[in-house]
Amino acid sequence: MQEKPLCLRVGHFLPYSMSNSNTTNFTNPSTFILLGIPGLEAAHIWISIPFCAMYAIAVLGNFTILFIVKRESSLHGPMFYFLCMLAITDLVISTSTLPKMLSIFWFNSREISFRACLTQMYFIHAFSTMESGILMAMAFDRYVAICHPLRHSTILSTSVVAKIGLAVVLRSGILTLPYPLLARQWPYCRTNIIPHSYCGHMAVVKLACADISISSYYGLFDLLSVIGMDVFFIAVSYTLILQAIFHLPTKDARLKTFGTCISHLFAILALYIPGLFSSLTQRFGHNVPLHCHVLIVSVYLLVPPVLHPIIYGVRTKQIWGRLLQLFTHKEI
Repeated sequence: MQEKPLCLRVGHFLPYSMSNSNTTNFTNPSTFILLGIPGLEAAHIWISIPFCAMYAIAVLGNFTILFIVKRESSLHGPMFYFLCMLAITDLVISTSTLPKMLSIFWFNSREISFRACLTQMYFIHAFSTMESGILMAMAFDRYVAICHPLRHSTILSTSVVAKIGLAVVLRSGILTLPYPLLARQWPYCRTNIIPHSYCGHMAVVKLACADISISSYYGLFDLLSVIGMDVFFIAVSYTLILQAIFHLPTKDARLKTFGTCISHLFAILALYIPGLFSSLTQRFGHNVPLHCHVLIVSVYLLVPPVLHPIIYGVRTKQIWGRLLQLFTHKEI
């Protein structure tokens, strides 16, 4: 097929009267073009510096968590198993997006095949959903540890933790499957240019020249049902936790017990607040400049993978102590 001039291929960004005449001349593309951060192309090199630094921190931090937990048998417990699941999820999310993003920033390598785009879409949304489920499981762990401490090892045995992990994986994998399946069936006859730095669900289906209501509604259903359910159970867990803490006899005991939840609360805030803001601006923020929106959602994918190992590494005494031991070669 003869290559179209760029001015025709970006018809999606022109007024409808100008782009409509081109719709019959464009067939489903074998590749998409990722623009990176539209409007900030001249600053791509500078933007890549903090992005690359954040990715390096995320990879190093999460691999360190996995290494320490695997190496120390004393850390083989429910909380640290869930933490390892969270670390693996963070590694997959960041690695699914950042290498391609950096190749755009550094080498102007913007092409991505249709199948690779759908694969990236699936991994991003599946593991983001998985991350939310793991945080819900960690909230349950905190509830059992504080409200039923004597039964903690019985309730959350290794087999139960494995079943919870499997349920979280299956839920996210199955519920995310319609994203690429729906995106695959739409005709793309306007343009193959994605004004984004990665293949997000809505960023891709918005290019379709068809009624994409089912994709949009399913995305909203998935967001509200999965995240809504996770947030609900997390809220219930912490309501019961706070009730148990307020019944403790001394202030020191209350503060010490609540301190065991601080890392988890920070992890929740690091995931849900940027995610909610990103999702709302994507669907309703029509007045938000495109480059601001793309920059926000790109940073959002990196924030939790960077913050989680820092939060748990600093706040969790067992991990911090073992990390110091590795560097100082001293017994803690």
